[in-house]
Formats: sequence, structure tokens, C-alpha cells
Amino acid sequence: MAMKPHGKSIVSSDYDEKVLFLKDLSLGPHEAQLRFRLIHFWEAWNPLKKTLIGMEMLLIDEQGTVIQGFISPGRIETYLPKMKRGSVYKLDNFYGSRNKSVFRVADHTVTVSFSWNSELTVLLDCPSQFDDDRFRFHSYEEFQANCDLKGDLYDVVGHMKLVNGQSIHEAPVLDEVEIAKARRVLIHVQSHDGPVMKLYLWDQAAREFCKKFKSYEGTPTVLLVTTVNTKTLGGTLALTSMSSSRVFMDYDVQPTIDYFSWLGSNPDIAEQVNAEVVTKRETMTIGEIFSYIEQESAKDAFFECTATIDDVVHGSSWYYIACSGCHSKVSKGPTSLLCTNKKCGKVNVSGVPQYLSKISVYDNSDQAVFVLLGDAGRELTGKPASELVRSYFEANGNEGVNLEAPIPEALISTISQKHKFCVKVTEHNLSGKTRSLTVTKILSLDTPPATASSEDNHTTATSEETSQNRVDSADGSKGACCSSELERAKRRKCGN
Repeated sequence: MAMKPHGKSIVSSDYDEKVLFLKDLSLGPHEAQLRFRLIHFWEAWNPLKKTLIGMEMLLIDEQGTVIQGFISPGRIETYLPKMKRGSVYKLDNFYGSRNKSVFRVADHTVTVSFSWNSELTVLLDCPSQFDDDRFRFHSYEEFQANCDLKGDLYDVVGHMKLVNGQSIHEAPVLDEVEIAKARRVLIHVQSHDGPVMKLYLWDQAAREFCKKFKSYEGTPTVLLVTTVNTKTLGGTLALTSMSSSRVFMDYDVQPTIDYFSWLGSNPDIAEQVNAEVVTKRETMTIGEIFSYIEQESAKDAFFECTATIDDVVHGSSWYYIACSGCHSKVSKGPTSLLCTNKKCGKVNVSGVPQYLSKISVYDNSDQAVFVLLGDAGRELTGKPASELVRSYFEANGNEGVNLEAPIPEALISTISQKHKFCVKVTEHNLSGKTRSLTVTKILSLDTPPATASSEDNHTTATSEETSQNRVDSADGSKGACCSSELERAKRRKCGN
């Protein structure tokens, strides 16, 4: 065996070429040859600048050493046509660069970087044997210990409990259109007999999950996802896929086959379902909700938040006139009221007052404006908006019936009360159009978290389209409601 000047081993091949093992790779330029199987490759993007950083790869050699590879943006077109996952290659001339310190996908301290004179060639008849893959698994405890550190990305394997809120035992139905719109799938997964974990699959990982899930004749049970990131969401551990993540199920790879066998030998584990653990909404402070909204990967979500009512926001109507059928805003026609919801389209409808009230709230972390819609307003005051409006005009001899009723005492009396609010983060929050948070339900402080299924049932009646019709009815536009409303509420409270 020949030796390089720096003491690393060189192996002679059948082609009389010098091959360097990955375990011996050091920093700096190399004119040697590497031989490896290309496990996976993916584009790496800067999420803030929306720019392509390069092409990243996961490579494994005949000794089973795994290393990360990298191709700069300007060189991707040169090598991409030759690249196929699972194929074996030789690479002549390359540079050993230092592996990144965050979101690493391999233990090796060096990354194989393609340089100006790198030559990549497919090996069709290679006498050496290369493993197909290599995984790095973490348990719940290990994920918990490394949560929010942005360090190495490890793999998770376990059995699915819920898929988008549907029990795995009830053959979940995946709506690919809705998943494409939301760009994510939420799976509750349990690894062996450990705690149930929330696993969010985004974009490509979500699409890959749907494709594999539907390809099975029966309902798959075992799930393996590579290179997941760990975050704390509302005090709860959450795993999220990354651009490097891959998805495997029941019989795809040896670890899923082994886990499937283990699960068959432990049927009691597979049948265990703790509904409160796997379906409760995350509890967050106001500050944490705003931090979530600012995240690049944030999507529509529901949270529970305990806050104190500081004031009722003045300057806009606290109710709107709704269609008695779909609760969307109505408009005045020549002779009758017309529903503005195209899916409803009723004419000559009965107008019913519905809550659209804005309240200023705060907790120990921040302050916000919450918007009370429909049932949420009734749950807060104990009375429907229609009753409050009718009572006002009856008490005033029906004078000014064409004008708006002022904010009722039933709303004003809630100032200083503390409640647990169920709030929804919508696309309007994520796009920066508004910081107002929509309240879907109000709970007593000792009410346990609701399940995902009950949340779904509740929000069916307050769809995005219906909610937006309500907001438009009060504002006349999609204008933002933020610090100016908070200040207006405070000035009113101080009597200025």
C-alpha cells in the first residue's frame, strides 16, 4: 500500500488508479480519487435571501464511511446530468473543505467539495461493494436533549399514530390538493414505547410521504424520516423535515423492515393511543405566537393562549350584518339584502347581527389585538350579538335603526378578565397584512386542551373565506390592525 506525503493511505485499484478512503480525507486540495455511492442529493437555499447556496450530497464508500458533498451553484449544471441516487461514482480531483457546524447530515468533519478540475464518472463494473445507505437514529430523549440547538440532523423511525389528525387505524384519507396548498403533513409518531412526537413534513418531504402512503395496498404503519430538525413549539418537542430529508415506510429499507418486525412482536405498543398527548393544540404566549409567525416555514396553525383583556378597541364596528344561512356579510340590494358569499348567493336574506369585535389583550410577554367572530363573542359575553343589538334599539324606541349600535356593556364589562383563547394564525398574518389574531373559541382557564378532531369540527363553520368576509364587513378592506389599534384602545381607557 502506497503512502501519501501527509501519511494517509492510498489504495491501488484494478485500473492502477489511486483511491482515497473517505475516513482518511483531510482539508485542502486533493489530486487523488474517491469512490462512493451517491445516497442522496438536494438543493440548499438561503431561506432569507431566497438564493441558491449549492447542491449538497450524502456519499458512502466501500468501508461504510459517510460524508457530505458539495457543488457550488456555478458548477451544478456540469455534474447534475450524471447524478443519479444510488449509483456508484469515482471522483478525481476535489477539495476537502470544513464541514458546516449547523444542520450537519454526517459525522465527518470534512466535506467533499467539487473544484474547477473535478471529474465525476459513473462506475458500472466496480468490484467493490458499497452499502446502499447509512442512518443515524435518535430516541425521544436524545431529540429532547438537542432541541433548538441547530446542530446535527438525525433520523427518526417509529410507528404512526395520526396523519393530519386521522387515526392510522382508520385508514387515513390524504387530500393531495389540500396538502399541496398547506405544503405540509403533520404526523404523530411514536418510537418504540417512548412518548408520541409531532413530526411536520414540509414541501418535498410531504409530497414524497403522500406518494408512498398511497402506493401501499393497505395502510402503512412504520415511518422513517431522515435528517429532521428539533424545535420547541409551545413547550412541546416537534420534529420538522429539512430539504435533505427522505421518507421511508414499512418495507422500504432494512431499518423499517426491522421496526415492522418489532412492532408485530409488540402489538400492545401499536394499539396504545393517548388522545390527549397526540392531539392537543400547542399552548403559546403572545410573544411566542408572533415569533412563530416570523419563521420562514410558518403556516396556518391553531394555538391556545392565556391573556388578559385590556380594552375593547374603538373606532370600528363591533358587529356586522350576516346572512342567516352562511353567516357571511350581506349587502343592500335595491329591495332586499343580498349575501356576498358566491357559494351561498342567497337573495332576500334575513340579516342577523354577528360578532366582529376587536379586543386589546396582553400577557407577560407581549400585547395583541384579538378579533372575536360569531360564537367566540357569545362565549365571552354570554349573549349573542343579535340580542345585544336588538336590546339597544328597543331601549331607545327603535330610533336610529339605520345606524350602528354602540359597544355594549356586555363587552366592556369583560375588561380585566383573563381567559384562555383559541386563536388561529392565517395567511394574512404570515404575509404581514395584519397582526390581529382571530379567536375561534374561548375556554375557561381550567379547560383541558381540545383534540384535533374537535378543532376541525369547530373551524368548519369559520372557514377562511367566511372569516375574510366578516373582516371585510367591518373594515371595508384587508387593512392591518396592529399597534395603532392598541394605542387607540389605551387612549380610550385613559379617558384621553
